[in-house]
Amino acid sequence: MKSIYLDNGATTFPKPKEVSDAVYEYMTSIGANVNRGTYSSAFSLEGLVYDTRQMLADMFGAENCKNVVFTKNITESLNFVLKGYLKPGDHVLTSSMEHNAVMRPLVQLEKQGIEFDRIPCNRKGELELDKMEGLLKSNTKAVVMLHASNLCGTVMPFKEVGEFCKAHGLKFFADVAQTAGVMPIDMNEMNIDALCFTGHKSLLGPQGIGGFILKEDMISEIEPLISGGTGSLSNSEEIPDFMPDRFESGTMNLPGIVGLHAALEWINKTGIDNIRDHELKLTGRFIDGLMPMVESGDIIIAGKTELEGRTGVVSIQPQNADPAAIAFALDSEYGIMTRVGLHCTPAAHKSLGTYPTGTIRFSFGYWNTEEEVDIALDAIRTLLDEE
Repeated sequence: MKSIYLDNGATTFPKPKEVSDAVYEYMTSIGANVNRGTYSSAFSLEGLVYDTRQMLADMFGAENCKNVVFTKNITESLNFVLKGYLKPGDHVLTSSMEHNAVMRPLVQLEKQGIEFDRIPCNRKGELELDKMEGLLKSNTKAVVMLHASNLCGTVMPFKEVGEFCKAHGLKFFADVAQTAGVMPIDMNEMNIDALCFTGHKSLLGPQGIGGFILKEDMISEIEPLISGGTGSLSNSEEIPDFMPDRFESGTMNLPGIVGLHAALEWINKTGIDNIRDHELKLTGRFIDGLMPMVESGDIIIAGKTELEGRTGVVSIQPQNADPAAIAFALDSEYGIMTRVGLHCTPAAHKSLGTYPTGTIRFSFGYWNTEEEVDIALDAIRTLLDEE
């Protein structure tokens, strides 16, 4: 039985061959650290790390590649930004579609005297922009929001949100976990003050590498959460005040950065528009195939059914069957790998009306094919008919 991987929203698979080749080459032939070794392989590696920062800065329209900070993942990045910037008495706006990578830090900070309100989203997962003004308070300091839902794929209107933040003197913190590598993102045009990314989703890198990018005026406003050795200013026990050393301490995940570098080169060669067009073509084929099941009342599609303003993520909720049982059968009987449950985003399920049952999520990647979409549709039909 052929395996069909439809869980790219969790992590993309497979990665370009260039990614694993680069990681293997580093692990077997280089192995050095940066900012420590005074020998040629270490110096060469420092150049690669710098190039990776530059590629990320170029991809996201950042002011300075030195303001690219590497972390383990986007969860760590969001914690860095939210906990390093917000103070007791501050108020934050977020959307009702957020992942727990945003919501858990905010709920934790709420216990320390930081308030937040959720901007409502409709049953398609679309942000109700007209509600933002009424949620403002005198102590509102920032808006933090995902760019696209990991549950239903709906894209948030970042340009309009950024304009709102600029008009009201608010900072804008962006979670681009689901869109980096498949959608154009420009920090300047969208007025994003801090952009948080992960490397293992549509950036096609390995797990364990992510980061955040700051506008220049944000650097001094965020208190570092972690401190330690940087390989710079070793005569001082104070945290360096320059970038990226202000936020990067300890040994870096160099295999992850090397793999991400190779992935970014592959994305630049292939083209973000080409990647997105392919994934949306598959998404449209899948949604079209689901519509008869929607019309018969066998399933609902969480969120929107049109292709405009979405990513290649589609979640369904069977109406007369247990989603977990269907997902298990898809894997065990057809080799189709999906994700089932609440997807670390209970608020989004409440917004879309799929809480607490949850959904089965199908997320398409660049290496999926039309044949695989059709096999998945046939499997869903057969399993629903058996219920």
